[in-house]
Amino acid sequence: MTVLLEMQGISKTFPGVRALDNVTVQVREGEIHAICGENGAGKSTLMKVLSGVYPHGSYEGTILFAGQEARFRGIHDSEAAGIVIIHQELALVPLLSIAENIFLGNERAKGGVIDWRETYRRTEALLAKVGLTEAPTKPVGDLGVGKQQLVEIAKALSKNVRLLILDEPTAALQENDSQKLLNLLLELKAQGVTSIIISHKLNEVRRVADRVTVIRDGSTVSTLDAHAGQVSEERIIRDMVGRDLAHRYPERVRNPREVLMEVSGWSAKHPEHMDRDFIRNIGFNVRKGEIVGIAGLMGSGRTEFAMSLFGRSWGKDIRGRVRLGGQEADVSTVPKAIEAGLAYVTEDRKALGLILEEPIVTNISLANLAGVSKGGVLNDATEQKVATRYKAAMNIRTPNVFQKVMNLSGGNQQKVLLSKLLFTEPQVLILDEPTRGIDVGAKFEIYGIMNKLADEGRGVVMISSEMPELLGMCDRIYVMAEGAFVGELTAAEASQEKIMSLIVREHEVLEHSEMEAAHG
Repeated sequence: MTVLLEMQGISKTFPGVRALDNVTVQVREGEIHAICGENGAGKSTLMKVLSGVYPHGSYEGTILFAGQEARFRGIHDSEAAGIVIIHQELALVPLLSIAENIFLGNERAKGGVIDWRETYRRTEALLAKVGLTEAPTKPVGDLGVGKQQLVEIAKALSKNVRLLILDEPTAALQENDSQKLLNLLLELKAQGVTSIIISHKLNEVRRVADRVTVIRDGSTVSTLDAHAGQVSEERIIRDMVGRDLAHRYPERVRNPREVLMEVSGWSAKHPEHMDRDFIRNIGFNVRKGEIVGIAGLMGSGRTEFAMSLFGRSWGKDIRGRVRLGGQEADVSTVPKAIEAGLAYVTEDRKALGLILEEPIVTNISLANLAGVSKGGVLNDATEQKVATRYKAAMNIRTPNVFQKVMNLSGGNQQKVLLSKLLFTEPQVLILDEPTRGIDVGAKFEIYGIMNKLADEGRGVVMISSEMPELLGMCDRIYVMAEGAFVGELTAAEASQEKIMSLIVREHEVLEHSEMEAAHG
């Protein structure tokens, strides 16, 4: 098979850090090539070198594309050659239409005037290619994340792509949308499009990848051939972290004690649709020393429920009672919820959890400024001491606490966010998708932190779209569908099949009720 891309001896140095050290990757024409590695291994840096974000001359080594040496000075050069990258954070403009997004910066024009007929015609053809039936005039903001991802791929195809690079393409997608996207990659492969996929979801890598290159600490460790039977999750993990993970989830002696938090009759309306309750009469409890899971499909209301509980951060007309430590708790505002002993770690750490432009030290103290102040004046020495303590306790990999959070890997950013909330000394910690977008090694560390919190007698609530994660970590699992809790399973009785059957049953009950209401 012809080699389309060869990156030979790529090295890239930043002040004080060697991000890439003699990396070599070879991608064959017409294959799906996966690149795996822990957060901070150098995957994104390597792709920025390839795409010209880090231009020729700012790195060592050689890039050969289609047999010619490539010296890209920017993204326009790489796209002109047929290399298109779709980043994890989608680069779409929500208020513009699908067609406008697809041809933004690449407009179909005659004499300086946009040819809308040609734009819409080509958009329809591209949408058909990626399996979308939406009108070209539909605003992108009206689409779900899964469909937005497909619009990004259609945009790449409009540029006559030869090499499509996808960075964590399914990180924010639910199972059905993930499978559709992976099927599309396989269809594009059949049409001759070569792809590089960067993913932490090793089951997906195994499903679609022809070969896998593993990078560790900025260096190439191995390239595995799926067709030769070399690709297994165990082998990839071993090469990624430099050791075998005998157990994906750390062992813990389960020792739940008395009830720590009890929620009853919790309901809330959607801020934009006030005709009915979106969160419906939820009741649940968390015990000291217990990890409780909340399972459900995307759109089931898990995040909305957690945010409504944490200082009414989401929703309107919120009703219900919360008892913490045996006392009625006022959680009507975020400061009051924190004071009562509740903390919430958002699923969107970059937009809602951290200030990326600020250093670690500032981020960690943000939710508890009183803890680093005296007489209303911030004490820099105390703030630095606190941040340094959490850096050590959470194993945040960085030279010092003055590093900007934006320069950290996803796993280390998540540890900073956890540190920020732990500094408020919560009794109950709600973790919303705590391992999204981080690698298996960092996941294991986060699991260990959760176990430690439970061992200390705190209550941990874990919201996750990864059912194996819930089954591996939780003492009990509440199942959520259509804004309500529809079942509760102990660790001993829980399974993916039982969780899905509870969700499906609730959907069927609601559909039946709606049909009866429609027929009077």
